[in-house]
Amino acid sequence: MNGGNLLGDTLGFVIQVLVGLYVLVLMLRLLLGWLRADFYNPLSQFIVKVTNPVVIPLRRILPPLGRLDTATVVVMLVVQILGVALVMLVSGRPVQPYPLLVHSLIELISLGFSVFIFAILIQAILSWVNPGGYNPALAILYSLTEPVLRPLRGLIPPISGIDLSPLFAILILEVARRLVLGLLTGLLLA
Repeated sequence: MNGGNLLGDTLGFVIQVLVGLYVLVLMLRLLLGWLRADFYNPLSQFIVKVTNPVVIPLRRILPPLGRLDTATVVVMLVVQILGVALVMLVSGRPVQPYPLLVHSLIELISLGFSVFIFAILIQAILSWVNPGGYNPALAILYSLTEPVLRPLRGLIPPISGIDLSPLFAILILEVARRLVLGLLTGLLLA
């Protein structure tokens, strides 16, 4: 490996991590607003304050559509596109607009599924370690996971006091992710 590729790969990695973290925070803002999570939760306040500088100016042009914060969606897509384009540029690959857009959309949809899957997994683990405890992170996890888990709890009763709905929710979400991304990839790249 030569020094140019090493520097490009390292810089690409740093860009990927920083952009990925910010896109994750934007995704959390979108999902927490859509699910009407507690706005006064300290973690919600952090997410809002970190994303307000880029979302609020755009919100003047793009008002929300019901519970969907369109400004956050647009900012998230633009940040994702810029991040992928920067990584491609520093690694010496050509940047082509359509594949860049498709790749960014697929990444964002996959991230949305991942947020729910990891939130359910973390909440399930924490329920074994610290059942009944409260902290702001648990409240946010509950806000994210309850709309997914509630319908399953009605269908799958606890067995010997163990709630299996998180296991089935993760399985359903992963199958849905594979189907949606497979169909989307087939449609957009055909």
